[in-house]
Order: sequence, then C-alpha cells, then structure tokens
Amino acid sequence: MTCQPPDRPTVPTRRQLLAGLGSASLIAPGLIVPGLIGVRAESQKPAEGGKPAQEPPVRTLTAAPAKTRLRPAPAAESEIWAFDGATPGPALRIKQGETLRLKLENKTTAPLSLHWQGLRGEASQDGVGGFSQPPVAPGESFEYRLTPRDSGTVLYRPLVVAGSSEPAGRGLSGLLIVEEREPPAVDLDLPVLVTDWLIGDDQAIQPFDLKSTSSAAAGRLGSWLTVNGKPPPQPVKLPPGSRVRLRLANGCNARIMRLRFDGTKAAVIAVDGQPTETFEPVHAQLPFAPGTRYDVMLDLPIEAGVSVNVTALIGPGLPLVRIVTEGAAKVPPAAQPALKLNPALPAAVRMQDALRPEMAIEGGGKLTPGQTLDFTGLDLTRPWLVNGGIGSKDGKPLFSVKRGTPIVMAIDNRTAFIQPLHVHGHAFRLLHPLDDGWENYFLDTVQIPEGKKRHIAFIADNPGRWLISSTVLERFDLGLWSWFEVT
Repeated sequence: MTCQPPDRPTVPTRRQLLAGLGSASLIAPGLIVPGLIGVRAESQKPAEGGKPAQEPPVRTLTAAPAKTRLRPAPAAESEIWAFDGATPGPALRIKQGETLRLKLENKTTAPLSLHWQGLRGEASQDGVGGFSQPPVAPGESFEYRLTPRDSGTVLYRPLVVAGSSEPAGRGLSGLLIVEEREPPAVDLDLPVLVTDWLIGDDQAIQPFDLKSTSSAAAGRLGSWLTVNGKPPPQPVKLPPGSRVRLRLANGCNARIMRLRFDGTKAAVIAVDGQPTETFEPVHAQLPFAPGTRYDVMLDLPIEAGVSVNVTALIGPGLPLVRIVTEGAAKVPPAAQPALKLNPALPAAVRMQDALRPEMAIEGGGKLTPGQTLDFTGLDLTRPWLVNGGIGSKDGKPLFSVKRGTPIVMAIDNRTAFIQPLHVHGHAFRLLHPLDDGWENYFLDTVQIPEGKKRHIAFIADNPGRWLISSTVLERFDLGLWSWFEVT
C-alpha cells in the first residue's frame, strides 16, 4: 500500500449535530481481539472520605529498540522503537480519580519525554522535554505521577523540543484510557491507534531529515499505515446486535485524513476525550488530524455476515477496522447511551470579559497562481514563524493571566497548509466563523484551514506554563509553537 495525500477534512458545525440518545444495556463477557494490547495500570484507589488507601506502586514503561512486522508476511521485520517491546505501547487503563505512577525508562539513543495529550493535569507532568521537564537522556528514567480529573481517551507519545519527530516516527506512542466511574455498557471497548510509517522496500524505516523541504513544510508523510501496530484492517468478529465503543486516535507524525463509517450509524460520544452531546457525523465522516481522538459507539446490525467498516479516506479508501457479525444474534441493546457531560468545564465563556490574544502563523512556502507551492527563499532552519518568531521557553509568553481568566484567542493561519494545533492543559470551544455561536463539543486539538482565521474560547483555569503546539511533529520540532502562563 502506498498512502496518497489525504483529502482535506472539514469540521461539522453545531447546526449539523444531532440530538443526544438514550441509556445503556447490560455488558457482555470480555472478548479477545487480534492486535490489541491492553494493560490495567496499578493505580491508587480512593478510600473512605476521599483519602488514598495506600501509595500506588510504580508501573515501569520501557522505551527500547525492537523488531516487528509492519507489512504482511512474507515482508521482513522492521527495526523500530517500542514501549515494553510493542508498538503501540500498552493501552494503560485507570479509573477517573485514581493515581497512576509511571516510570519511563529510556533505552533508546535519543532524549525522550511523554506528553499526555488530553490530560488536564499538573504542568510539571505535562511531559514536554525541554519545557516542562528536562528531557530523559538515554539510559536515564523519569517518574510521572498522574491523577486525571477527567475521564477520556488520552494519547501519549514523545514530545521533546526539537526532538519529537524521530522517536514518534520510530514507533513510540500509546493510549491512556481513563475510565468513567460508571462507564456505558458495551460488548467491546476497542482502542484504535493509527500510525503512519515511512519505510522502504526493504521494510527499513527511512532516515529522518528535518532540513528537507518536504519534512519542513508538509511534515513526514509515511508510505504505510498500521492499526494498533498491525497491517490494516484490524479484524473483529462479534455476534449480530452487539454494541462497540471505538476509541479512535491519530498517532501519525503528520498525516491528516478523514474517517468514514460504513455498515451502521456511528454516534460520537466524546471528542478529544471530553464527553459531548451525542451526534452522528455529517455524511458519516469525521476529520482526523494528528493528535485527534474520538469515542464512537456502533450498534452492529442484527443480521449475521454483515461487515461494518471504519475507512480512512486516503486515495481510493483504506479500511482501518473491519467488524464482521457472526453467530447467534444478541437482543438489540437499548437506545445508545450518552456520557455525562464534564461538570468541570464551563457551559459558556463570557466573551465581553475575555482577553483576546492572537497567534499568527506564517511560512512553509507560498501558493502560486498555478496552485503549486513555491519554496524559494524558505529558511529550512526556521520555516515556520509564530507572531514573527519561533517557540522558545525563555521568550515572551503569548499571554500571562490570572487563574480563571476567560480567553478568546484568534489563530490566524497565513500559510498554504492546514495547521492542526494542540492547547496543552485545557479544553476549548471552537467559535463559528461568523461569530454566531460555538461548536457543541470541547476540543484540545483544532485544525485551522489554510489562509483562514479561527477563534477558540476557554477559561484559563489550570495554573502553570502551557504550550500551544503544532501536532505535526516536524513543524513542532522546527519551532511552530508558543506558550502561555496561568498564575
């Protein structure tokens, strides 16, 4: 398979969202799914009165070289980097409010850290090497202590200033699943981590070169996709009438795509880990940029032998997950459940009281009248500029505010590329372009179309220094990020 440049995604508007649905059915026994790795993390469980019963043990996560077969046999194995010997790393599961102590051991040749995309935790645990913590040098270790205040699907992967592209592109990523205290009943809860690999005919991972025009501009686009570390599609067999929760996450370095759901209706119950009023994707499609996560409910048809597919709209379409119904039918479940909305997030932001900073992005080449890109004069050491400079922890923050300040930030994309950006430590609303409302869900990652300006709104309620960073890792490494401070 050769991946072609993806279609450009669009974000559904609030007017296109559908109403919430009903409650859950009883849970069925657990099922084994090929290609899925899951580990329940040792964690701290609250005792009577909300006090911890005991200090949780430390769970070790080791990053080290490994080998795996990315393409189907008889293709040779590829030399990769892996967490605990596998790519993706283990799907860590804890309950909302529990504490996870996780020691990262670095046995690779590059400095590492672990960023937890979607975790609104302490700034010291955000995992940005060279900003929120010193990078973990080869042969060293670092302990993270995480107590998620929110439930949701969290992507973990290396995020080191000027050094993220290679460790992620070699296979280091995974999911942290923070389970609701009362999760909806399903027959299968399936993490789906999509990864993009640039490999040659000999299956070797190709060299990393940030100074090449293609990497500096578009980012590292691969030649092969995997789903949970295996060739797609991931096969799943379930009885007719089953209910499935998919936790879809884009762990690619740079590949932007759209997802399409075929064979049954999809109901989105969470976006970027945050519960939302349940909605059906417009045209059965969802935008899917690096770092984006969706929790999607699928009720399978009651007939046997039916195929339900999740397809990446790349070229003619690439099936990522294929669920086939077989065996005796189950009694169809009740109406699809909706998650409880997060009470810690504001229902609205007082626009009239908001600070209004602007983040202007420039660079990456110019679009010619013939709709081609002109890279003449592009400085490949500084191909992207944010408000006229590049990201620096010692530079001036984008803004500095007291805790609780409402923010309405303009992001002005003056480039010829879609810019996916992640706001660390916070969840925000995407305002409508005509300033007549906001999307009906929270995000931590947003796509700003080329040549467009968009506004996001949030309450700066998490103390510390936080990045706003490109989720295209090559762009991040080359300085496409800024930061703000909450005191």
